[in-house]
Amino acid sequence: MSAWNLKLHYGLRAGSRLPGLIRETDAVRPIEYAVWITMGVAAACASALPDWKLGIPGHAIVRSVFPLAMGLALAPRHGAGCVMSGVGSLTAVLLGSMQLADTRSGMGAITSLALTGPLLDVALRSAKPGWGLYVRIMSAGLATNLIALTVKAAEKQLMPGRGGRSFGAWLTQAAWTYPLFGLIAGAISAVVWFRLRARRDEAAE
Repeated sequence: MSAWNLKLHYGLRAGSRLPGLIRETDAVRPIEYAVWITMGVAAACASALPDWKLGIPGHAIVRSVFPLAMGLALAPRHGAGCVMSGVGSLTAVLLGSMQLADTRSGMGAITSLALTGPLLDVALRSAKPGWGLYVRIMSAGLATNLIALTVKAAEKQLMPGRGGRSFGAWLTQAAWTYPLFGLIAGAISAVVWFRLRARRDEAAE
């Protein structure tokens, strides 16, 4: 893979709450690929299959950020987010082609799925354990959902027949719920999968 050549991310490994799967080697182990593929598929299924019926625009990102952040905690390498989002996007396309998920109304969710991994990679490039790590994950969630908001707004403008609400009514709510859910998704994922202080074994190295 090209994104930073999947080199070990020491900062994420030190801050992960989960047992590390990476040894001190540049070679990517098969179990790491298995983790990334599993998390990518899980994110796609979570985004496409369950319908929470909340009626609140922008909440789909919670279902994509959480498993991808877990993948970074288990197998923390630079560029792993791109791998997981790529797998997730391919899975979403396959689910749609098999008519196992209604992707016609999910452009915002699909955008979140495709962009979450790459934006996490960018935001976490030089991250270390601490509040800064949490803020970086939250900023990635925020940026992802702002782009998803733009894509969804364009979809509604170009295809006004979709959805039960007018564009104006939808935008009035979406303008603040999309950013809010982006931040919430990042905060939950950061707190659950990463610690504020490095593990003792990592700090001693």
